[in-house]
Amino acid sequence: MQRNWTHGGALDCMQDAFPDAPSPWIDLSTGINPWPYRSAPSDEGIYDRLPTDAAYGECQAALAESILAPRTSICLAPGSELLIRLLPHHLACTRVAILTPTYGDHAEVWRRAGCDVVETPDPLSLVGEVDAVIICNPNNPDGRLFDCDDLRAARSRLAARGGWLIVDEAFADLQPDLSMAPEGGADGLIVLRSFGKFFGLPGLRLGAMIARDEISARLSEQLGAWPVSSAALETGIGAYRDLDWQARTRQALQQARLLLDQVLISNQIEIEGGTDLFRFVNVDDAQAVWHHLAEAGIYVRRFDALPGKLRIGLPADEIQLARLNETLSLLA
Repeated sequence: MQRNWTHGGALDCMQDAFPDAPSPWIDLSTGINPWPYRSAPSDEGIYDRLPTDAAYGECQAALAESILAPRTSICLAPGSELLIRLLPHHLACTRVAILTPTYGDHAEVWRRAGCDVVETPDPLSLVGEVDAVIICNPNNPDGRLFDCDDLRAARSRLAARGGWLIVDEAFADLQPDLSMAPEGGADGLIVLRSFGKFFGLPGLRLGAMIARDEISARLSEQLGAWPVSSAALETGIGAYRDLDWQARTRQALQQARLLLDQVLISNQIEIEGGTDLFRFVNVDDAQAVWHHLAEAGIYVRRFDALPGKLRIGLPADEIQLARLNETLSLLA
């Protein structure tokens, strides 16, 4: 399968496509924290042995404590992407409503499973007509937020019909008060969590599903005896328990986002939305702006279906911010 490298993260492909771009490249395409959580392994031999049930349980407990979710409702996995792809095969759904625009793999995997997929900006209005409603909260790429009371009402109506509310909370660490995780295990509710975005470690491959015990058990069985590496479990335990780091990081990301906003506004770039990890902006010709930035060694996210939109992640330091500012200023 050929990856669509314009979707973000494929810096090697960008370097091949734009060989004359100055280096180092600035990758603002993924919406990932540029200041990752760091901890030294407690045991240098952690890569020399298989992950243990005890480590899995400790990571599960640490996540449960961090997001206030029932421990038995949590299924850990090597990233939430895999869970997104497995879910359609564990739920008996014929018709699903999916928020648009949003993370594209949700619609793709349900279509491949043979479902009738309705992409709509108002999926909660269809709770009486579909088997599942799928949203991201906060949403990617526009940062749209859904009120928990509205989600509770939708879950209740769906559950009464044997349906499902699926909430992808990949960016929920930024705004914990919006999370449905504390209600994990409720009928008709599935919550997906990603470790890589907020903690800045996408290569570690750690994610979780929060659902009724029997669904989590089925997914766990399918994932096998060692679904998450020893290193990922140990790092997850430390990160989930480090509430001080989490609080400091939320403040740092907000300050960095404000600096990015200043650069965008000063260059007449209209900010439509986003989160503290990325901004969703309006431009007259997204393809041309994306190409201009790429020629300057700056990689942002563009969307084939949204020709006037770009998503721009946080620069990691003042040097990157200055390069972005200078490159955008040349568009005028």
